[in-house]
Amino acid sequence: MVKLTIVGRLSDGLCLAKGPSSLNEEHENFSFYKRQGEFILREISRGALPPSKMTIRADHHCFNYMVENGIAFITLCDSSYPRKLAFHYLQDLQKEFENFDSSLIKKVTRPYCFIKFDGVIGNIRKQYIDTRTQANLSKLNANRKQDLDIATENLSEIIERWRYSEILERPSTSTSQAVSPIWCSPRLEVIAMKWTPITVTIFVVTVLLWATIVHTDDNFMILN
Repeated sequence: MVKLTIVGRLSDGLCLAKGPSSLNEEHENFSFYKRQGEFILREISRGALPPSKMTIRADHHCFNYMVENGIAFITLCDSSYPRKLAFHYLQDLQKEFENFDSSLIKKVTRPYCFIKFDGVIGNIRKQYIDTRTQANLSKLNANRKQDLDIATENLSEIIERWRYSEILERPSTSTSQAVSPIWCSPRLEVIAMKWTPITVTIFVVTVLLWATIVHTDDNFMILN
């Protein structure tokens, strides 16, 4: 069954519409899967996921998505739901979405404010609830020998990759400091900067004292 649908804009990762869901919106599972769908949209938006089609396994469910003209269509289904039907559903959404004025879509600034498309999602979703209808069976039987050439990945792997990229992008004190080619480490450079002026001062004072003593001795010898 198609349980959740999210339509989003890739340019900024903004969720435009979500339509009705088979999950109770007050139930914690709805918020959990909704956050996962929004995370997938952001990952597509930043280029971490393929900007075409993909199936993402999440526990006993699957997120299927497709991207057309800068818009991502994402749906959550049971893992047993035919993937072929899921992508037919997304294709139908994409075709209906093209009927809307693109300038109107660009004006949306708040999440899930493209309410006009929510009704469209609901109407199309009803057609895909029962996989045994004649229309859906025809879609499943068409080109049965042709497999869907779509990448599949686990959501846990995508999250792990995202966490790793966050660590790499996090500013590091040890790496952000420029290392002196002379001292080879920031710590030695700090010590050198602290003590070098003092050492130079002591050296200069010592030389001056030595020169004064030598000059005094020379004058004393001349007088004698």
